[in-house]
Amino acid sequence: MKDIPKVLPKQPVRFMDRLRAYIRAKGLAYKTEQTYCTWIIDFIRFNKMQRPESLTSHDVDRYLGHIACKRYYSANTQKTALNALAFLYNQFLGRPLGTLEFQHSRRPQTLPTVFSHEEAARVLGKLEDTPWLCASLMYGSGLRVMEAVRLRVQDVDFANNCVVAREAKGRKWRRTLLPSTLVVPLRQQVEHALALHGQDMEEGYGEVYLPDALAKKYPNAPKEPAWQYVFPASHRSIDPRSGVERRHHIGEQQIQRHVKRAIRESEIHKKAGCHTFRHSFATELLRAGADIRNIQELLGHAGLETTQIYTHVVSIEQRGVKSPMDV
Repeated sequence: MKDIPKVLPKQPVRFMDRLRAYIRAKGLAYKTEQTYCTWIIDFIRFNKMQRPESLTSHDVDRYLGHIACKRYYSANTQKTALNALAFLYNQFLGRPLGTLEFQHSRRPQTLPTVFSHEEAARVLGKLEDTPWLCASLMYGSGLRVMEAVRLRVQDVDFANNCVVAREAKGRKWRRTLLPSTLVVPLRQQVEHALALHGQDMEEGYGEVYLPDALAKKYPNAPKEPAWQYVFPASHRSIDPRSGVERRHHIGEQQIQRHVKRAIRESEIHKKAGCHTFRHSFATELLRAGADIRNIQELLGHAGLETTQIYTHVVSIEQRGVKSPMDV
């Protein structure tokens, strides 16, 4: 359960524990917490374990220049490190960095790897059961792998033919497409999840984790069918946050392993994985003539510039753009 936050002391004393507590108080996603802490620890080690309070913007410049020029990290990776350090100084330590003068990465921005529709179908053809259904949601609905495994029963809206990504990146909810071909297998999966929940209830369990203190606001909600995971784990386990025995969702690593193996067996020689399905969802919509802003909304991108990278993947001809002479 790598997506479950580590339990912190009630009164954090160590620097990183205090930082993690501050991040959680801000309501940031656990993935963000993990990313920020990884970069901040690396920054401290680069500066020979000096306390961040004793370092200056000059030290931040040196570090950011180092990871670009010596480690050859991309501009996006360097930007992630910058965001982590900006959070550390501007918010947690309350010492704004001001204007930075670090050397920017010169590595060109790469285009996302995508499957053709035929390649996506070949990979899906190598999958079965839960891995197939999760991968199909990534390709058919544009979900991230973690969004797929975290789906709750109420997030699959059969009446309105949509899927709600509730625990999405940045904690921003969004609605996306529910492929008609997945309605029947998803109904069967929901029935399986609720049957498993019924067994847990009979054995005196049945509570599921709720985010953002919802369990305190709605005490009965953790046992309600609507909040159960669509893809529950095969066995119950102890939740380290509370010590309560409950059933978590399946792990994202489990799906990633199956998808990687399916790609190899399909003899598709690309640097691909689960996220390639999401990229392929966007490019297929673009090829079909979907409006870029609609694609942005379905993917949950905060800015249009993130979505526009797919226009570089799909050629002008594939987007259905024609010369006025050919109309």
